[in-house]
Amino acid sequence: MVWNWQQPDWPAFAYDSMRLAPLEARLLHESGFLFGAFAHLNDAEQRALTVELIGDEALMTARIEGEFLDRDSLQSSLLREFGLTEDRRRIAPAEAGMVELIIDLYRHFQEPLSHARLWAWHGMLMAGRRNLREVGGYRTLEEPIQVVSGAVYAPRVHFEAPPAGQVPAEMEHFLGWLARSVPTGEHPLPTLTRAGIAHLYFVTIHPFEDGNGRIARAIAEQVLAQGLGQPTLIALSHTIERRKKAYYSALERANKTTRIDDWLGYFAHTVLDALDSSRARVVFLIGKAKLYDRLRGQLNARQDKALARLFRAGPEGFVGGLSAENDRAITGSTRATATRDLQDLVAKGALVRTGERKHTRYALNVLPGQ
Repeated sequence: MVWNWQQPDWPAFAYDSMRLAPLEARLLHESGFLFGAFAHLNDAEQRALTVELIGDEALMTARIEGEFLDRDSLQSSLLREFGLTEDRRRIAPAEAGMVELIIDLYRHFQEPLSHARLWAWHGMLMAGRRNLREVGGYRTLEEPIQVVSGAVYAPRVHFEAPPAGQVPAEMEHFLGWLARSVPTGEHPLPTLTRAGIAHLYFVTIHPFEDGNGRIARAIAEQVLAQGLGQPTLIALSHTIERRKKAYYSALERANKTTRIDDWLGYFAHTVLDALDSSRARVVFLIGKAKLYDRLRGQLNARQDKALARLFRAGPEGFVGGLSAENDRAITGSTRATATRDLQDLVAKGALVRTGERKHTRYALNVLPGQ
């Protein structure tokens, strides 16, 4: 197999910019709606939503690689960073390192990437790891770095990275390209195009012993923020994790050629889907604030508890919809009381009802069209 980095024109990626032009325009147009909706929140709501969104991204970018971080520890650390709590609980190294990276990314997205900053990111991500030879530096092991699947006796090689000896020069070229393609650089590129190439280019070099996918996605997030002029809060990793198989398939196809139209198309649509997801969460939070303002003093403790549970489920809603039986489990009430509480919430405009008898379900009435 000849990989993309072995092609004679590497790393001169080829693509049709006209195919991406409508998607680039959509990014600018729809990101305006996201930032506009976000501006309708007060300062406390903005900070809380920022913690929620970037915390979820941290969890999901790790989960894509099969690492499951502790949500409570990560959120606690983020709340502390944003001055929303005085909680001083001890945070495990993996969660603390991930928070350190995403805070650096959020607060310093305009700063150019350098070898030293990438090494620092790697050190943050690998905090507490004892099974790696190189932490905070590029790989030096001469053994081939491969992505494989299947049985040990018949492995399928999905990708093989450049030898370690080539990594320093490859990374020097990568950082040079990144600096030249910035919006104010010598050869600026449209935002989606630059982010998609940056992700693929970096993950192809695979400069670290571990953590390359997470850092590639962090670089893509930084490029998106630079193109839009502010932290994006786009749910990129959240969206990728939901369709992880498609992500790895797109990468595998792109690893074999320097013609990358399919990869850039996949990546651009994924970013736009992530943008829609983030905007839905902002609108959802605005709807939540308005609903609670309207119903202040009108809810009993059981109704308040049920609504809080529904809001925790997010814009996607309660799995299967909320039933009277679900409400009983949440609030500890009787069947008659649960039914009465839910009917009252429908009458107050907090919930909408669908179905009849045992198929009756309730959903929040906070999203557009409800």
